[in-house]
Amino acid sequence: MSTTFMGQFPSTRLRRLRKAPFSRKLMQEHTLSVEHLIYPLFIQAGHNTQTPIPSMPGIFRHTLDFALKEAEKSYELGISAIMLFPAIAPEKKSLDAFEAYQDEGLVPTVIKALKQQFPDLGLIVDVALDPYTTHGHDGLIDEHGYVMNDETNEILVKQALTLAKAGVDMVSPSDMMDGRVGAIRQALDQHGFIHTGILAYSAKYASAYYGPFREAVNSKALLKGDKKTYQMDPANIEEALREVALDIQEGADMVMVKPGLPYLDVLAKVKATFSVPVLTYQVSGEYSMIKAASLQNWIDERSVVLESLLAFRRAGASAIISYYALEAAAWLKA
Repeated sequence: MSTTFMGQFPSTRLRRLRKAPFSRKLMQEHTLSVEHLIYPLFIQAGHNTQTPIPSMPGIFRHTLDFALKEAEKSYELGISAIMLFPAIAPEKKSLDAFEAYQDEGLVPTVIKALKQQFPDLGLIVDVALDPYTTHGHDGLIDEHGYVMNDETNEILVKQALTLAKAGVDMVSPSDMMDGRVGAIRQALDQHGFIHTGILAYSAKYASAYYGPFREAVNSKALLKGDKKTYQMDPANIEEALREVALDIQEGADMVMVKPGLPYLDVLAKVKATFSVPVLTYQVSGEYSMIKAASLQNWIDERSVVLESLLAFRRAGASAIISYYALEAAAWLKA
């Protein structure tokens, strides 16, 4: 038999370790487990109601009774934490986002119920004003429609304190206002909430992948213009490092890159640069594309979902927020 490889067969055959399941497992560089998953949950006022979100098949807005059932599923599957996002009734929206910091509002009510029934389940809540404003932006606007930074921070601090009083484990500012992490950290500490953590959306891009989410929280139809004056330009990566550095300096315990799969390079660079936990968010548009393709039988849903989640881990994600968390947890435990 002839060979063109220096007169002999290759001494190094990388396929040797791929041949058997045991050796593939031994050489596996990254792993994915249930403990790496966070389940985002949409909540709404009312009772005994699950409202389907048309652009996110299989995902619903839940009233408190159903939210408790979803939390129970998460807990039994071993998911580390859930994350709450409210769909606020139109009559409770306002220019000043007053509902965002009411002690008896929807979110504090759900927090109290969840922590009472599942005290060991991590509970993270988004801090931003877009579900509460009549214009769908993440902050207060001036007469020209520009989102004001410092005025918005004052409301975000009130919102974070309200959530902390209700018993949340971690607040998660997603608004991308300058200085909001420091303002929230200082206020939490001053009011005795030294153990309430901050998961900062530090590198949040002005992405087209958020469309279904805005439908889910009832802000899509209200939004005037775009969010490019405060969310990041998808072309930039060095700016993301500056944003992350500032949030860490201001007191963030964890940072996030959002969206997920289109920004794996950003995730990897943030992880390589900073010695803090880095999370990523498999956002609504990512979920909807996978789900739509799977419903057409164009892809194998389970394989694609688990591969995408593993890609986040390979890029450096400490944990992943995913609408597929329940299904992925069940698949991983099967």
